[in-house]
Amino acid sequence: MIKERFTGFSPLVNPEEEEFYAGPQTRWKDFKFVIKVMMEFIRGFRMLHFVGPCVTVFGSARFEENDKFYKLAVKVGERVSKLGFTVMTGGGPGIMEAANRGAKNVGGKSIGCNIILPFEQRPNPYLDKWMDFNFFFVRKVLLSKYSFAFVVMPGGFGTLDEFFEALTLIQTKVMRRFPVVLMCSDFHHDLYAYVKHLAEYGTINKEDVELFLLTDSVEEMEEHVRKYAIDAYGLKRKGVIKPAAILGEKG
Repeated sequence: MIKERFTGFSPLVNPEEEEFYAGPQTRWKDFKFVIKVMMEFIRGFRMLHFVGPCVTVFGSARFEENDKFYKLAVKVGERVSKLGFTVMTGGGPGIMEAANRGAKNVGGKSIGCNIILPFEQRPNPYLDKWMDFNFFFVRKVLLSKYSFAFVVMPGGFGTLDEFFEALTLIQTKVMRRFPVVLMCSDFHHDLYAYVKHLAEYGTINKEDVELFLLTDSVEEMEEHVRKYAIDAYGLKRKGVIKPAAILGEKG
């Protein structure tokens, strides 16, 4: 049963999203799709408005508890939480679980935005709140909307997608210049070289290489977030929006 859950085709794949990316649909189908996307956004807004300033930690679901990257992500979660931030992740296992676990180790707040997938992804046990998302792009928006810094651990396509999305939003000034930290220089050596290669060819500006910090040090990560998120924007532990009881909202 578990093997069927995490390998091969699964009915947990969202057929509506797959159909959406397959080309034009009928007007009625597109309208229904927009309504479902809107409702998923509203559910996410209601859950996340009151969790306080977040730092999102990205990373692979595939690292086990005894892996060095998992252990490092636990430390990242602890340090981020001690700074006063809510630790936000994609809500799944591996690096995501480790960062959420670190937050809980020190009594911090831990949030997950979990995507429903046919393999790998399931909510981890270290979450105070989580939401299951049907749509990848809705989840990606909310992981960025409530975060004032991003810590990128080793991962695969999804992690790289999230890393470059954050950089693109900052580069184009859609998002403020919040700190982005790329952890583990050995793992990301070739990626960093490629980014510098882009600058050499002029497809990005040379100063764009400075939009993120590459480091192995949890202490350096912590200081970078403190300087460019807390000190730069005067962030406080509590959000400025208060729950409205009449709307059934909770803090």
